[in-house]
Formats: sequence, structure tokens, C-alpha cells
Amino acid sequence: MSAIGFDNELYLELQSREIIERAKKFDNRLYLEFGGKLSYDMHAARVLPGYDPNVKLQLLQKLKDQIEVVICVYSGDIERKKIRADFGIAYDEDTMRIIDGLRSRGIQFNSVVVTRYEDHPAVNNFINKLERRGIKVYRHKGIKGYPADVDRIASDEGYGSNEYIESTRPIIVMTGPGPGSGKMATCLSQVYHEHKRGIAAGYAKFETFPVWNLAQNHPVNIAYEAATADLGDVNMVDPFHMEAYGEVAINYNRDVAIFPVVRRICERIMGENQVYKSPTDMGVNKVGFAIVDDEVVQEAARQEVIRRYFRYRCEYMLGGTDEATIDRIRILFENLRLKEEDRKLVPLARQAAEDASRTKGKGNNGFFCGAALELPDGRIATGKNSPLLHASASCIINAIKMLAGIDDSEYLISPEVVSSVSKLKKNILRSNHPSLDLDEMLIALSVSATQSKAAKKSLDQLKNLSGCEMHTSHLPSRGDEAGLRRLGINLTCDPKFASRELFLD
Repeated sequence: MSAIGFDNELYLELQSREIIERAKKFDNRLYLEFGGKLSYDMHAARVLPGYDPNVKLQLLQKLKDQIEVVICVYSGDIERKKIRADFGIAYDEDTMRIIDGLRSRGIQFNSVVVTRYEDHPAVNNFINKLERRGIKVYRHKGIKGYPADVDRIASDEGYGSNEYIESTRPIIVMTGPGPGSGKMATCLSQVYHEHKRGIAAGYAKFETFPVWNLAQNHPVNIAYEAATADLGDVNMVDPFHMEAYGEVAINYNRDVAIFPVVRRICERIMGENQVYKSPTDMGVNKVGFAIVDDEVVQEAARQEVIRRYFRYRCEYMLGGTDEATIDRIRILFENLRLKEEDRKLVPLARQAAEDASRTKGKGNNGFFCGAALELPDGRIATGKNSPLLHASASCIINAIKMLAGIDDSEYLISPEVVSSVSKLKKNILRSNHPSLDLDEMLIALSVSATQSKAAKKSLDQLKNLSGCEMHTSHLPSRGDEAGLRRLGINLTCDPKFASRELFLD
């Protein structure tokens, strides 16, 4: 059982109270920008052990009589089919998933706003899908000169040209499938319209990281920098907060850089009396006050930096990031005096690959791969590739055997079944890679469970792998990656290919 460093219930109480108090300061009409992921915030759950990855949804449920939710999606992200990496789905699909999640929890959903709208077939198709299911969609076009031309922005030519979003609740939450979705601009656009209507509405920002009341070099805040190394985010002391109050508060470079512009826009809309003095003032985040064991949290954050280090190096090998990102993550990694082996699964996975090279026969295309997974009780399962199974598939089989108390020598899937599927892949489906990946192995296991008590008992243990840590000595195949994601396993990999082939079917 992992140690707990964060009190989720305390956080819910503190956070809901803070949001309600902030709304009262603005004539009970608050536009609240929700940064980060609305659901399944696995980064926060990893660096703050005890944090529920769906705590933001719990928070909305707690406030459900006072809130309604608007989802913002940037037109360009729909056009480019931008993918949410943790789910492997595009932003338009994730928007629909968010709507389903809100409705299933009884949270009032208002509408979708397509920001910086462009007339593009993919964008219009997305809008049509929603509108034909009875969902209200607003189109907000880009504003010329944004964000520097404050006079134009805070005018009828700017925010005033946007469609006004009708709402009835005192707190309107603006969320989106990812960063850059236009949440802040939509909030301020609404504040402009409200003030034109004589309503003294306000704006606030709810973002978990960086944690403003932790030190700049606290591992939790460094883990945030690691998570956004591709964006170039840098934590810094909020100079506006220091000047106004003489107090240290931590924010990040983009919020600090844009604050003078935001302040001027707010002054134009709301008047000087209602304007925040610092970007930290804009926030309502209370996460730092719910940390109950700082040592546990610091170690969890260090482990997250190691995960990000491996992830970005793998993305670099796949062409998904640049050298500047690698340089940034390496500096953070070294500043915390970390080593790859500080993630204890790393040497074990590499050893499993080394063991595979010593066995009779060859691995996939002569490459030898290993995997290691830590079970909830701390035991370690390992696996190596073979002509029949990928290393990840082998590792998962060994893991659920251990959890089910099945002897290691007992087969969960008969070699004949695995061989039959391999022949199907090679001879009928014409695959060059007949060994079973994790997705394929799980299907074979579920079939075997109808006739084997050991397979059925082991299959029932799969749910206990959610949240477990795993490392492989190689980049995963699509089937391995998809299977591990669905099982909820936190995977890191060495930045090495499992084959010399460029195209893997």
C-alpha cells in the first residue's frame, strides 16, 4: 500500500469554500477558468499520493447547485486532430467524453464554444455532430491584435463581437480538453458582456500547478516544469505579488508575462476597484494546504520527473519533440540529482532483456526486450519477449499469476492457443510479427478463462493493476501501449526500438 501524502477530503472542503467566497466578491457572477484536466488528472494523482484524479469532478458535484459548465475547444486543435496522449483520443472526441461525464454525475452542462473559429470541414463537421444531438455550440472568432491591442479587445469590435453565452447559475466553469483552448479569453469575453448588461461579474483562475505556496524548487513544482518541458514553462516568484504584498508566491512565466495585459483588459471592463494586483491573486487554488506528508509528496514528485525524463526521450526518438525539450528535462533531472536507476524498475527491465538474450531461440527479429512491473503489495513481476509473446504481455501474465497465487509453471493460455493465434496473424492476416502483443494476449486470456479456472482467477486480477508502475527496455508496440493504457498502468520506456523495421503492422 502506497503512503499517502495528500488529504483529498480536506482539499474538497477548502477548495469549494474558496470558490464560493470568490463568487461572492463579484455579485455572485464568477467566470472560473479550470486549468489542467477536468477528469483523470493522473499527473496530480502521481505527484500528490492520495489525490483523486477525478477530484475536480467531485468538486463540481459538491457545487452542482451553483455551477454550470462550458467547454472551450480551439478550432485549430479540431482541424489538426490533436490527440490527448493519456487516452489516445482526439480533442473533439474528448469533448464529447467530457460532456458524457458531466451528465452522468448530474453536473449542469451549458454549451461548447469553438474558439478562434475557422471555416474548416473538420470543424464544421464537429459542430454539426453536436448541434444535431441537441448541444448548443457558440462560435467565437479570433480578435485582430489579440492580446496586445487592449482598446480593440475590450470593445464591441473585440469581445463584444462574440456571441454571448446564456447562463443562469452564479458560477460558470470554463474547461477544455487541453491547454490553449481559449478558456481565459472566453471568460473575459463573458465578463465584458455582463458588465455591458450592468452585472458586476468577475473572473478567477483555478489551476493546480505550480503550487503557489510551495517553494519554487520544491519537487512538486519542479515536476510541473518537467510535465510542461515541451511548452517551455518555467516556475518563478510572482514579481507583482511581491511588489503588492511583500510576500513570495510561485507562478509560472506565461501567467506572469501576460498579466499586465490581462490587468489592463480587466481595468477597461471592470474598473480599477475590481482588478487583481497579481496573477497569484487571480487564482483560487488551495491544493498546497491539503498536503499532509511533505516527504511522501516530494519523493512522488521526484519519481514523476524521472517518468517525464523517459517519456520525452522516447518522444524524441519518435520525432515528437525537439532537442530543446530534451535539454530542459535533462537540466531538471540533474538539478534534483536523479539517476535513471532511481526508478527501481529500470534495472530490472533491462536485466529481463539481458536474460532473454541468453535463452534458446531468438526474440522478435533478433531483438531482446524486457519488462518489469511493481504490484500493489510491492512485489515485482518481470517478463521477456519470445517468439510467442511480447515482453509486456509476458510481464502482465506473470503479474496476474502472482496476484492470483497461481504457480509460475502453470499455463494460463495453452501454448497451442498462442501458437494458433500466431499462425493466424502470420498465414492469414499476413503480419510480419506473429508474436502476441498485450491487446491480443488479453483477448486470448479471456477466451481461455471460459475453460480454465486458473485463467479465470488470474483474469479477475487485471483490475488490481490500475495505478501500478511499469518499465520496458524498449518502445512499446501500438497493441502493447493501448493495452497498458486501458489497464491504467504508468509506463516508462527506454528510448530504444524493438525492431530495425520502420513500419510495424
